[in-house]
Amino acid sequence: MSLTFDGTILVPAADPDDGERTAAALAPYLEPSSRVIVVNVIEKAGGAPDKASVEQREEYAREIFDRARGPLEERAGAVETAILFGTDVVETIFEAAVERNVDAVVFEPRDGNRFVELLTGDVARRLVKNASVPVIALPRNEEE
Repeated sequence: MSLTFDGTILVPAADPDDGERTAAALAPYLEPSSRVIVVNVIEKAGGAPDKASVEQREEYAREIFDRARGPLEERAGAVETAILFGTDVVETIFEAAVERNVDAVVFEPRDGNRFVELLTGDVARRLVKNASVPVIALPRNEEE
């Protein structure tokens, strides 16, 4: 079975390494008709003071996008980026997916031990469990 993406997909990226890894894992599945929207969610503290300024977080998001673009632009017809703001990362991702009428949310699960997942809410698990659009987890690259 061969998998290809020829529609619009949303790719959440948490940090520059995640963005680059996910883009590299996704690139072989793209078609010239693919439209990829790479997003980074800036989590609002919900009343608590933020650890970094909005400007710092936006700069960090631009670094994520710069690193993700390379592998994607070689294969996709269009690559877009968006900085999203929300108090819940998963809800914010799905709101953006619905607003942009994407065909799927695509991600590469990151390493993490169960304790860290328990504390952080395990975004990957929640992406699959709370899906309002199709969600595809790309296979991990064993060389990493």
